[in-house]
Amino acid sequence: MRKTLSIVFALLALVACKNSSSEENITDTSERQSVDNTVTHAQGFRLFEYSDYSILEVDDPWPDADKTFRYLLYTERSMPLQDAEDNFDAILTVPVKSLVVTSTTHIPSLEALGGETKLVGFPQTDYISSPKTRALIDSGKVKELGGTQDLNLELLIAAAPDVVVGFGVDGDNKTLDRVQESGIPVVYNGDWVEQDPLGKAEWIKFFGALLGKNAEATQAFTEIESEYNRVKALAQETTDSPSVLSGAMYKDVWYLPNGTSWAGQFLKDAKAEYRYGDTDGKGSLALSLEAVLEKGQSAEFWIGPGQFTSLDQMEQANAAYAEFEAFKNQKVFSFTTLKGPTGGVIYYELAPNRPDLVLKDLIRILHPELIPEHKLYFFTQLK
Repeated sequence: MRKTLSIVFALLALVACKNSSSEENITDTSERQSVDNTVTHAQGFRLFEYSDYSILEVDDPWPDADKTFRYLLYTERSMPLQDAEDNFDAILTVPVKSLVVTSTTHIPSLEALGGETKLVGFPQTDYISSPKTRALIDSGKVKELGGTQDLNLELLIAAAPDVVVGFGVDGDNKTLDRVQESGIPVVYNGDWVEQDPLGKAEWIKFFGALLGKNAEATQAFTEIESEYNRVKALAQETTDSPSVLSGAMYKDVWYLPNGTSWAGQFLKDAKAEYRYGDTDGKGSLALSLEAVLEKGQSAEFWIGPGQFTSLDQMEQANAAYAEFEAFKNQKVFSFTTLKGPTGGVIYYELAPNRPDLVLKDLIRILHPELIPEHKLYFFTQLK
């Protein structure tokens, strides 16, 4: 009864704020000021945890998004919420009992929190590689829902999830609009937009909020953060900075990471001298073969040569690859050789959630003496 009254008073405060100014809402009350945002690295979302509810705010579900999406997460069904509906894009009772997610990067967070059994549907299930979730797919408990940007609405409604965790490449996602029109709440996740490795990993707290496992999510992230910072410190202490090239040709263009991108940050933290580390941007650089030859031909290591899985395959695709020193010395390392049973690249699924493993791999490649006990997890040296 006391908990119910507390929520009633919170809603009354919301109505008072709303009446005093159209610009004010629940996040402007004195109670909002009494708690801190629990997110420390991610730039794309904030989480405010109160006694009976949480407020989840997502700023960047896609690049250059011009709206903040706000979600109210209640711990129990206790009253009508019509007074709060105008201030939030969705109102959910947590922990959710069932959900649909739309990116393979969401799967490791669910599994880390024991929430994979709540998954009832996914678009293009063949991309999922994790044995736990694959077993659920194979047993029919996770339904195939069509394309990521073109969900099968009929199948999704039949699955009846409490929420769909979506993502967008821009603000025009008619499929997710139709999902919301059907009465199923949509909550946007923007983990893929984050550029900082620990920022991507911290989105586990997003799922912790939905699953009612905030404490477990914080603990899981803290362990990853601690290990990442430990091995990063080891790398930064060394005076050696091996030179690194990345990327590969697609048609007539060589695509490779910007220096401030997610992949570029990994190379910096691994104490590499990335040949394009001085560039700035969130996406990829698009260069000519001649430009890359001039700057990257002498690089000692080649990390992430596109989708290639062998040196012969690379040379057959473009004979110019053999002109690079890293190719000649067989110091080319790829993450695309490790695949799940249905062909999904495990790196794309797990690496954003486990930056500590990615950084350990890079340090083992570039500075093997620092962590000699570590066996490469994602990367393979191409032969």
